[in-house]
Amino acid sequence: MTRPPTAAQRRVIDAADPVTGRLRGTEAQLAALVKRGLAFRHPRPPHDHFLTPAGHRIREAESAAPPEPAASAAGGVFAARIGGEEEAPKAGPARVREVHSAWQGLLELRRMTNPDGAMDRPCGWERTHLVQAAALALEAAGHRPAGPETEAGGYRVRATPQPEAVAVYEPDTDALHACAGTLEKAGWQVGEHTEPRTRARYLLASPRRM
Repeated sequence: MTRPPTAAQRRVIDAADPVTGRLRGTEAQLAALVKRGLAFRHPRPPHDHFLTPAGHRIREAESAAPPEPAASAAGGVFAARIGGEEEAPKAGPARVREVHSAWQGLLELRRMTNPDGAMDRPCGWERTHLVQAAALALEAAGHRPAGPETEAGGYRVRATPQPEAVAVYEPDTDALHACAGTLEKAGWQVGEHTEPRTRARYLLASPRRM
């Protein structure tokens, strides 16, 4: 059984980019993580190092109480707006840049981790972070997330009992259809449904596999 990473190596793993898994550390630290199968060196310049799926699992397992996707980003960790947060990141140019950077990082992660390098469909990380992945696609496309008031407009992304699906709510019909178009363009399969009790329309979206 492989022995656990050292404290120094764990710090490097914990500091990895939350979306791409990009690592920063000394050459010796990065080489040691590669040897353990927890990181890989990208074959193309500038030959950055990234977490492997095993490295991601260690990073996630070490958080005894991982933050909810709705929580604000803390400690420099990015969190997409899922809508309805009590304490949401401040809107403005800085947030736009942060979201754009996160989306570009996610596209690069698709390129590196999808078997055929495809960037037009979700990758493994998105399938294990469904709410955050769908919310990032919507926020990056400029859709307005909902505020804490339930009556106000804006999208809300929520988990569902289905294994690989999220629900997207938006009271404005045109805005809901626009959200569907964005998710389809981002590689999600989308269907529109009606809640039996409230008659509210919502989207059910799943990451496309092919």
